[in-house]
Amino acid sequence: MTARRYRSIAILSVLLGLAAQSSARADTDPEALVDALTAVFGKHEGKRVGHANGFCVKGSFAPTAEAAGLSKAPHLSGKGPWPVIGRFSMGGGNPAAPNTDKGNARGLALHFDLGGGNVTDMVMISSPVFVAKTPEKFLDFLQRVASKDQAKIDGFFEENPESKTQGAWLKARPVPASYATVSYFGVHTFTLTNAAGKRQIVKWRFVPKGGEVGLTDDEAKAKDPDFYRPELAERLAKGPAEFELTAILGEPGDATDDPTALWPEERKSVKVGDLSIAALENDATCDAGIFDPTNVVDGIAGPEKDGIFQLRSPAYAISFSRRAQ
Repeated sequence: MTARRYRSIAILSVLLGLAAQSSARADTDPEALVDALTAVFGKHEGKRVGHANGFCVKGSFAPTAEAAGLSKAPHLSGKGPWPVIGRFSMGGGNPAAPNTDKGNARGLALHFDLGGGNVTDMVMISSPVFVAKTPEKFLDFLQRVASKDQAKIDGFFEENPESKTQGAWLKARPVPASYATVSYFGVHTFTLTNAAGKRQIVKWRFVPKGGEVGLTDDEAKAKDPDFYRPELAERLAKGPAEFELTAILGEPGDATDDPTALWPEERKSVKVGDLSIAALENDATCDAGIFDPTNVVDGIAGPEKDGIFQLRSPAYAISFSRRAQ
């Protein structure tokens, strides 16, 4: 995929995202969320307000034979492999966020080129849950963090205990040794539909084929704060970084509107594809566009009543328009 084509797609996504503001819930304000993130992390010209520290990669995705049984989406029911542009990142809006921070979520965003002008995106983090249940709660959280009043911040978690799950998950695990040695999760619930019309709710997970590998606390302290890029470059010089995409199968009664809901680890899953990250890509390629998880194709539907999910597109569009100016 050329940078020019990716940018044209991104501009269309931004226009659609800005238009989507009019259909967003009346009690949410995507611009207020972007402003709140800026208040927490500061204004960094030309940088994303979220996941500011990151870099671009490229590779391919190929579906398994089992994938078509779940979804008729082209990249799951077709032959592939499909070209992919991706971006690894650290959570938050600090462009210098240290790679050694155990409590910060790592991110993996992907843009699939399905040919014929068809595109779709995936946005994942290294935690199976988000930090807030609704846009209103997320805005409240950011505003309290921006205040730097620890009593207010502590009060948020006391009032919203579900928001403790993400931090607890991350801190219970070691600092990932590489962007290539950690699992990435979709925090939202998607509905898949196959060619026969059968529907199944799922959550996504990318699992590193080489296994999850972490650092001890002492090893992490000895690392350079920005060691992930050179580590991955050295790794890719020897061969691709590979992941398995699995669909964790939902069950009746599962909430589809709550990105803080943690599904039991024993849930059944189906391997639906193989992701191969082959090389670093010029960062300008990723910076020319946005990765929008609401950009889905026929055979995949996002959660209509999940306010965080619905607000992502307009919030990303605002962020993109600001950094592109």
